This record gives sequence, structure tokens and C-alpha cells, in this order.
Amino acid sequence: MTKSDVKFQIEWHNNCVVIIPAQNIENLRWDLIEQAAEIVMTPLKRTETPMVVFDLSEVKFFGSVFLSLLLRCHKYVKTRGGELVISGPSPLARELLAVTSLDTLWAIYDTRKEALDALSI
Repeated sequence: MTKSDVKFQIEWHNNCVVIIPAQNIENLRWDLIEQAAEIVMTPLKRTETPMVVFDLSEVKFFGSVFLSLLLRCHKYVKTRGGELVISGPSPLARELLAVTSLDTLWAIYDTRKEALDALSI
């Protein structure tokens, strides 16, 4: 996986940023974490109080590198008074979030719409 393979779709929904990682995010390597973080963090830095939905509906599974990226985003969003939530995780992804107790850190919604409704102020 090269830098050009690190793909994230970014969408704005009013005051919320929706980040949609590509299905192959499970192949994200540690040497590409900085580039991935730059892609994901740039839109967050454009808003005073970032409200973020990570839409995982395209992702079957992910590993420690992507978890590291999620935690990094979470930390940044929290320091700015924002909120980060997860939507559409697969059963395997949901199990990983539960095993790591990260399901207690982030609200998890079945759909992007539910997540956006929860973050809308």
C-alpha cells in the first residue's frame, strides 16, 4: 500500500465532518500513518469545534494502525471541544471496538444518519 492508496472520502454535512475510509484501510501500514493523519486531520483543523463521524460502513475490519489514527483524531477533537462518533461498523469491527473497550470511548451508531442526527446541534 502506497501513499496514493490511502484513501478517505471527506464529506461535510452542515457543521459535521464525515470521514469515510476506503475498504482497504485494514492494510494501512505504520509508515503511512502520518500521511493518513494529514488527510483526515486537515478538515478538522478548519472548524472551531469539530464534530466528526467516522463512517465505517465500507470497512470489514481494521487493525492497530487504523485504531491509532482514530485515537489521534479523537484526542484532537476533544481538545477542541468537539465530538467523534462511529457509524456503520461491521460485526468484526464492532467486536474489535468492544474488546479494546473503545466502544466506551465513542458512541457507535448503526447508520450515518443516526450519527449525524446525534451530532446535530
